[in-house]
Formats: sequence, C-alpha cells, structure tokens
Amino acid sequence: MRDFHLPGRSAVFAENGMCATSHPLAAATAIDILKRGGNALDAAIAGGVLLGICEPQMTGIGGDCFVLISPAGRNDIVAYNGSGRAPAAASAADLRARGLTAVPTHAPEAVTIPGAVDAFCRLSESHGKLGLDAVLAPAIHYADAGVPVAPRVAFDWGIHAKVLQGAARNHYLVDGKVPQIGQMFRSPGQAEVLRRIAKEGRAAFYEGEIAEDMTAALTARGGIHTTDDFAATCGLQTAPINGPYKGVDLVEHPPNGQGATALLMLNILDHFGIAAMNPLGAERAHIEAEAAKLAYDTRNRFLADTDHMTRLEHMLSPDTAARLAALIDPDRAMPAAAPLSEAVHKDTIYITVVDKDRMAVSLIYSIFHGFGSGIASEKFGILLQNRGAGFTLEEGHPNEMQGGKRPMHTIIPAMLRKEGRVTIPFGVMGGAYQPNGHARFVSNLVDFGMDLQTAIDAPRAFTDAGEVRLENGYSTDVAQALADKGHNIVRPDAPIGGAQAIQIHPEGVLEGASDARKDGCALGY
Repeated sequence: MRDFHLPGRSAVFAENGMCATSHPLAAATAIDILKRGGNALDAAIAGGVLLGICEPQMTGIGGDCFVLISPAGRNDIVAYNGSGRAPAAASAADLRARGLTAVPTHAPEAVTIPGAVDAFCRLSESHGKLGLDAVLAPAIHYADAGVPVAPRVAFDWGIHAKVLQGAARNHYLVDGKVPQIGQMFRSPGQAEVLRRIAKEGRAAFYEGEIAEDMTAALTARGGIHTTDDFAATCGLQTAPINGPYKGVDLVEHPPNGQGATALLMLNILDHFGIAAMNPLGAERAHIEAEAAKLAYDTRNRFLADTDHMTRLEHMLSPDTAARLAALIDPDRAMPAAAPLSEAVHKDTIYITVVDKDRMAVSLIYSIFHGFGSGIASEKFGILLQNRGAGFTLEEGHPNEMQGGKRPMHTIIPAMLRKEGRVTIPFGVMGGAYQPNGHARFVSNLVDFGMDLQTAIDAPRAFTDAGEVRLENGYSTDVAQALADKGHNIVRPDAPIGGAQAIQIHPEGVLEGASDARKDGCALGY
C-alpha cells in the first residue's frame, strides 16, 4: 500500500470494465464504448485511434500495431501482427551501394507501409461488436473539434518537432509553432480519413485517393513506394510465445516484435536470487543490467521477421539462458553489447482494456521515433512511420532490409497468466527499454510482492549504448556502487518509458494502474 503522506496515485478498482492508457480522453472514450455495449476490442481500438490525435508524436494511422486478445470466457490468447512491410522494391544492397551503413531515420527509405489501419479493420470485424462507424466516431469528433495538448505531450512535441518536414510542419505545428500545454490541436485531414474508413473499411485507406496521397509524399522525396504496396497490406493472426517465471507465465507477441528478448531476460534472471535483494539496490540493478546486455545482444543477432528468423527456439531455450547467466560476474560489469546499426528507439502508446465478460486486450501502436519519419501526406496529413529504420543493412543478417519484409520491431504487448488463467494484460512503453521493462515489472510483482501501481511507479534503470541510465528515484549511494562495479552511470533528462496494466482478480474485481510518467490514467466503471 502506498504511503498517503507522499505524492502518488492509487490504483483504480471497478467491477464492470477497465481501461488503462496514457491519455485521459482515450481512457474515457474506451469506458464510454464499453458502457454502450462494445467489448474490450472495440474499446481498445476506439481509444487507440484517438491516441493518434492526443499524442501524434507517439502514434497515428500511419503506423503499426501488435495486439494480444484473450476472448471472453476463454483463457487462450490470440496474437495479431499489424506491422507493415517494406515496399516491394526495397533493397539493402541498393542502400549499401549508395555508401550507407544504416537506414536513414527521417527519409523515405525508413518508411514501411502502415499496418495498423488494416489490423483495426480486420479485428473489428472478427472480434468486435459495435462496428467501425461507432468505434471510430470519438476519434473523428476529436480530430475535428481538437484536443487540448497535455503536459507530457507538449514536452515530447518540443523535443521532436525539429524532424517535421514540408507538409508535416503545416499539419503538426500550430501557426508554425510547437503547441503549448492546453493549446488546441486539430487534425481535420485525419478526421476525413477516419470518416472514409468508417464508411468504406480498409480499402478507403489502402486504395484510391488516400493511398495516392501517402505515395505521392514519399515519391516526391525519392521514395520507391507504390500504390500496389499499400493495396497489398494484410496483417497476420498468429500464436503468442510464452515462458514461466516463478509460478507465472509471461505471454508475449512473437517476432518480428522483441518479446522473445523479455522472455530470455527473465530466464537469465531466474538463475539469481533476485527476491533476496533490495529492489532499489545496486545488486539488483547490476544483475539486471548484465542480463539485459546479454539478452539484447542475442536479439541483435537473431531477431527478425518470423519468415526469416531461424533461432527463436534458441532464444527461448533454458539452456541458452543458463549459459548466458554463467557469464555474469556479480561484482564487475561486462563490456556493452556490440552497437546496433539499426534504430531501436523510441516512442509508442499502449492501451489495455478488460470488459464485463472478461475479454482482455493488450494493444501497442506506434510510429516509432518521435513524429516517425517526419514525412506527412500533403492533403490528409497522415504522418508516416519510420519503422524501416529497424532493418539492418548487414548482408546476410536475418533482419536485412528486403522488399516485402517486416523489420524488427521494439513494440511488444504482453499478458500474465497464472495457473492457466489470464490475470494481467500489460505493456511498457519506451522503445528499446520494453523487454527490460517487462522483465522488471514481472520481477517487481513476483519477487517483491509489489501491488500493480507500485510495480509501475518503482524507479527504473536501463543499460543502453554503454550507459546505465538511472532514474532519480535511485539514491546517489546506489549510483556510486554501480559505478564502482564498472558501470557508466547517467541520469537521463526524461523518465524511462511508461506502463499500463489491469489485474483481473479471481473474485471478479478489476484493478487498473497507469504510469505517472505519462499524462494518462486508469478508469473503470
């Protein structure tokens, strides 16, 4: 239980339905959809699409999504891959011939075809109840009427606005300037796009005028995308992957997402007595940092589009984790993993919803970097993701850029099961941090018995690019102890990621928790 003398937030408890996400308007919209008879999938899509208006620097209909769904009355979990592919003409060899060693992050070469709209349309038909017209109505309203810019959104907007190019500056600046806290942001072009999708389905987005508008924005900058690339977009229903940790089962989306990295990291941590350590002490932070280096190095070598990845079983093998755990020195930091040429950062949104029938949805949705590629379509202002920057140009690598291929993704939704029952849909935002964040969240719950909100609020540490980044919640003594072990300690300017979660208690009560590092909240009814 939190100390009520100190600033903080309580978890939210309700019986009929719950949503946790990073913006209050999206959470309220999801709850409204549930009250109107929609199910958790309807509510998650409604709130998720609205987040593209509330947090346009993080996500939007020009991006990708991954979804885990636990249908009502069942404990099985369906995974849906809503990530798009590289245009058919894409080639790593062509980029290497131009002297490039990595995909440029804010250029058409980094733009893969958006997959989220296709996923939302197909999932609404297969798993929803209300239909797209009702589900998209709130986002259409707010795109036309506008939303007040929230504090964390304004902070991020100011950092990333410099990447906006051409038409994107007209659509995502207000009178040529970064909007301030409380200032209204409107997107009438996106409202029109959503109206057409609500009426005509996915074809409205991937064929005709809207697809032509996106294609034209890319070809004007030298892109090789065609309207055929957009028309061919199709998501994939698949089976999740999972692994045990001390009596619970962590369920992750399979590659091309990096959920296997979280499973490997937990398997490594299982070789150490984490529960006996101080949860905010140097010993735990050190072991976690070393496990992350090893798990992320494995990811960098093997993870790719499922159709091109051959070492997934190796990543998930207990033997692999045991061999890696044996490399960890409790008293000394190992060198950082080899640097990654492809980009693995940075921004995303996450929404989770549970309804009265206990359908649970875990949905993550992103345009990758802040404002994605920085390229938006001229007429409708669709901001295009730069997920193609997640490819490598290394010849022969399973994640090498290739036409029609999906890049390695950082975004990963998750769920926890206990004794076969889905107990917690959750997600951790923060680009590359996400697998580490999943492992830490699960460890906070299992090893230290933290409640849901405390597990999210607890200070975070993350090893990345030769640094161990410590949030301000870590003491100077811990920072010094880690430095003495050989870690390069950095205090980041911004907090590390964000998180949302809902716990489904056996007696029927729902508990929602939302990260104070973002503007959002958990709401129930």
